[in-house]
Amino acid sequence: MRGGRPLPEKPGPGQESVWDYPRPPRVVETSKHIRVVFNGVTIAEMHRAKRVLETSHPPVYYVPPEDVRMANLLDASGSSWCEWKGRARYYDVVVDGKKAERVAWAYPEPQTGFESIKDHVAFYAGPMDGCYVDGERVRPQPGGFYGGWITSDVVGPFKGDPGTRGW
Repeated sequence: MRGGRPLPEKPGPGQESVWDYPRPPRVVETSKHIRVVFNGVTIAEMHRAKRVLETSHPPVYYVPPEDVRMANLLDASGSSWCEWKGRARYYDVVVDGKKAERVAWAYPEPQTGFESIKDHVAFYAGPMDGCYVDGERVRPQPGGFYGGWITSDVVGPFKGDPGTRGW
């Protein structure tokens, strides 16, 4: 660490460093195959998600609502506020009687610069059976609060581990 920030890992061929991502975050389209599975059922799948890239965070993937089995998402209580994107609403995911609470979210009225993710749904990877990017099972961003998906093509260190709150 230097100056309170960690030393970024050096990306290898075909990799990105989350320390090269911008602040404020940026929305980037991706054609990668995204799939989310819960209780043995694919609840989201497409090749046209959006990635939100923010310094020190693995990408958060936002899925267009028409590519999500919205019948399996129930409104959850509460909300949260992001200084960049605005107020998030949360969803429980329910499939065949199995329920995971507050594991998906969307921005119904995103702030300026984030209009392209309006109503798109993001999922916490940890509670799902699996979240996949081009067939690779993702690892959830550490810490339980942030919703980034870690794949072999991104390197950190990543915000969310103990001691990273001040980054």
